[in-house]
Amino acid sequence: MIKVKSRGNETAEQMLRRFKKMCEKEGLTKDIKRVAYYEKPSEKRRRRSRTGKKPPRMSGGSGAPTN
Repeated sequence: MIKVKSRGNETAEQMLRRFKKMCEKEGLTKDIKRVAYYEKPSEKRRRRSRTGKKPPRMSGGSGAPTN
């Protein structure tokens, strides 16, 4: 949970600005935007494939050595 305490004679606008920066750092705003709208399953897969690295696949055809 993010908490913001007033520093000295800080205005409400400054506190709000600091709160927004803290939310941005935590990744909270990205998460809220992602959940706010329906995302098709194909779009979810596409997003995951862009961000995640898959392990390398074994190449080969029949499985028999060709020496």
